[in-house]
Amino acid sequence: MSNPDVEAGGPARAAPATTGIKPPPGRYSMAGNGNGSAPYVAPSPFYYDNAAAHERHHWSWLVPLVVIANVAMFVVVMFANNCPRGGGDCVGRGFLRRFSFQPLKENPLLGPSAATLQKYGALDWYKVVHGNQAWRLESCTWLHAGLIHLLANMISLIFIGVRLEQQFGFWKVGLVYLVSGFGGSVLSVLFIRKGVSVGASGALFGLLGAMLSELITNWTIYTNRFAALVNLIIIAAINLAVGMLPHVDNFAHIGGFATGFLLGLVLLIQPQFGWLEQPFGAKSKSKYKAYQIILLLLALVLLAAGFAVGLVMVFRGENGNDHCSWCHYLTCVPTSSWKCDN
Repeated sequence: MSNPDVEAGGPARAAPATTGIKPPPGRYSMAGNGNGSAPYVAPSPFYYDNAAAHERHHWSWLVPLVVIANVAMFVVVMFANNCPRGGGDCVGRGFLRRFSFQPLKENPLLGPSAATLQKYGALDWYKVVHGNQAWRLESCTWLHAGLIHLLANMISLIFIGVRLEQQFGFWKVGLVYLVSGFGGSVLSVLFIRKGVSVGASGALFGLLGAMLSELITNWTIYTNRFAALVNLIIIAAINLAVGMLPHVDNFAHIGGFATGFLLGLVLLIQPQFGWLEQPFGAKSKSKYKAYQIILLLLALVLLAAGFAVGLVMVFRGENGNDHCSWCHYLTCVPTSSWKCDN
């Protein structure tokens, strides 16, 4: 196995704020010796200025629990990794002992070996397709290549996920997170056959995609919506562009974003402005606008078709690159400074 390395009622509501610079989330591909770190621009939390929104405020507990679970999983993997056992030049060997990190030339992100990550559920095309280990499509989203990778993703998850959960509740945000991570893995395993891949950023990009589609489907209840839309599109574009650096699994980012975008149209739809203010028993307005229903139905069809086609292709052993000769540029663009051999 190759060494691991770098693979984001009442008056009209204010549109979500979308400024702020935070560390890069990433879905990292465990192959080669490149470095895909780069600035990451993430949206700051949603805010609403009306009383009705505050009445629907939810207590956020799921996102913190997911963060704790990811940290705990990293500790378990590092314990099992036990770098000193291999006798290498482990980082922090003197005081971290069996929790010390692999040599920096092997893993510059301060983490375990690729072999350990593979053992604990990293995404591996051969094992998924020929080893009857489809569970890796989800388990890989709970693993991280190193401490830097983990911190970047968890900080981004807190900033994006907590306020989404406060606004829409745990089950909607949790479903977007889990399904988006799975969707990102499906697209990844279709196009990447070398090495292994880990990271929660497919799920994080799903939350970002859901933020964008939520703004679109609930367009009429926001103020400052054009500025918010432009900001979100720019944020998404920057993050996806970062994924074109070598050893970053941008297919997981793209698949997660697309899945989250479609799920947002289904799960985050809200009643049209003024519907809640109508007297009880006298609601003449329909709860949702026609375009909201159309987008919801279209999203359901695309989700079902996308997962059906994707999973059939995966388990038939299809190589996505055979059907799209240029798609490999979506995850790495070769330059004079680096190659995309891995």
